[in-house]
Amino acid sequence: MKKIIITIDGWSSCGKSTLAKQLAKALNYVYVDSGAMYRAITLYFLRNHVDWTDKKEVEKALKAISLEFNYNDKLQQSEIYLNGENVEYVIRDLVVAEKVSDVAAIKEVRDFAVAQQKKMGRHRGIVMDGRDIGTVVFPDAELKIFMTADNAVRVERRFKELYEKNPAITLDEVKTNLEMRDYIDSHRDVSPLRQADDARILDNTNLTEKEQFQKALKWAHQLKVPAA
Repeated sequence: MKKIIITIDGWSSCGKSTLAKQLAKALNYVYVDSGAMYRAITLYFLRNHVDWTDKKEVEKALKAISLEFNYNDKLQQSEIYLNGENVEYVIRDLVVAEKVSDVAAIKEVRDFAVAQQKKMGRHRGIVMDGRDIGTVVFPDAELKIFMTADNAVRVERRFKELYEKNPAITLDEVKTNLEMRDYIDSHRDVSPLRQADDARILDNTNLTEKEQFQKALKWAHQLKVPAA
């Protein structure tokens, strides 16, 4: 049967990447972490002291950026490479998280990333998560999922994730960062975060990872998506 495109959008720390990876593995599809692309671009800007309020500087910097996903056989997951360097773990740092929404709101940056994302989906059979995947990148996707969860639950999840890497981090810092990202993502002029009209809502406030996966996989099977 014909392979389809599955998009997963939603708020920060809702488990979009986790679900996308699970679905891609179960369906033998390609997984693309669009958020990692914006984080990698942000990392490049920070490392090279790029003034992202300067359009010319941004355009010049983007020309020097090469992004690709390579599969790690040992970990059984795709990892993002920035100009040949594996930055999968570096981009998860809070310093990058604090700036990524600002960078992702820049029109030139989004145009750059979206163009690459569209190329990745030419042959379909892809699962991609982000903020505007179902509304801008793949508005014709067969299965669109919009993930959400209670704010307090999201903060706690994000805190646990970051605490492992930085025990000095506080719950208030995480809460402030999450609220800031939510506001910027949903209020930016270019491709703001919003639920596609035909998206299926997945509220995982009270769901386990297994339960949300089973629910999404059921949706996929209802569309006659072939499992691996």
